[in-house]
Amino acid sequence: MKNKLFGTHTGLPASELILGAASLGGRRGYGASAEEIPKILAAYTDAGGNFIDIADQYQLGEAEEIVGAFIAPQRNNFIICTKYTRSSEASPMPANSGNHRKAMQQAVEESLKRLKTDYIDIYMPHFDDGITPPDEIARGLEDLVKAGKILYAGLANFPAWKVAVIASSTPLSALQIEYSLAQRTADRELIAMAGHFGLGTMLYSPLAGGLLTGKYRKGSSGRLTTSAPEGYREDAATKAIIDELEIIANEVEATPGKVALAWALTKKAFPIIGVRTLAHLEDSLASLDIQLALDQIIRLDKVSEVTLGYPHDILKKVQPIY
Repeated sequence: MKNKLFGTHTGLPASELILGAASLGGRRGYGASAEEIPKILAAYTDAGGNFIDIADQYQLGEAEEIVGAFIAPQRNNFIICTKYTRSSEASPMPANSGNHRKAMQQAVEESLKRLKTDYIDIYMPHFDDGITPPDEIARGLEDLVKAGKILYAGLANFPAWKVAVIASSTPLSALQIEYSLAQRTADRELIAMAGHFGLGTMLYSPLAGGLLTGKYRKGSSGRLTTSAPEGYREDAATKAIIDELEIIANEVEATPGKVALAWALTKKAFPIIGVRTLAHLEDSLASLDIQLALDQIIRLDKVSEVTLGYPHDILKKVQPIY
């Protein structure tokens, strides 16, 4: 696995695929088995991976505990990104959740304990709570950097305007967003904004919950079927994307899922691969060996593009082209 610089304002070499640790543990009643977890972590490391994404809410803190135990003998070899906002409690009190300073301070201290470390590489709110002022978030993250508890600050699931406000007043290094062939609305504002501020961009759900593997059209179950009681339904846009994935998969002798992840790897970002089994991980790692041709990338870009909307549609007509 190759390393590349995380954003344009850090000198941090990060592995091109991030291991998503949301399924490590079972306190929520689902997740990787105790037998699979050490195999997953070891295989990712053996492949050259050094970047693990986590949150205090994942498996009610158990995921952080598992990662902490694994990295303890070699802490400095790993980049750990963790998040707060929802807390590690199943039903947190209002004062213990959200983006405010109290929740931030409590959360970072608990994460440090579970991760068995005295610093976190990248720290960020899990989502915009819609209440805490941007300046409070900015100052809180800046104070954690000054205190040496975190090295870099970031944001996850925030609107572009609020990221821009915070990035304009305090050093931000990371942005975490949902992005895949099936979810490209971030192209409207977030991707360009991240480029402007030089943020290292982390892409979660690059396979859209397994949708882009094509498994649901074959009758398999998964995250999308369990969350949709009415069953899986493929609209015209999704059908066109998966059809093209299957065509290109035949051309490169791979699977649609591997092609979808290989496409995500062509972007200036770091896809997060969430896995529950060693087989899932090995399948994702195999995408690193796929070299898509420029024509294939363009075809996937075209079939998955989204309408940018106002004001971009007007600007496209009136801005000069040189």
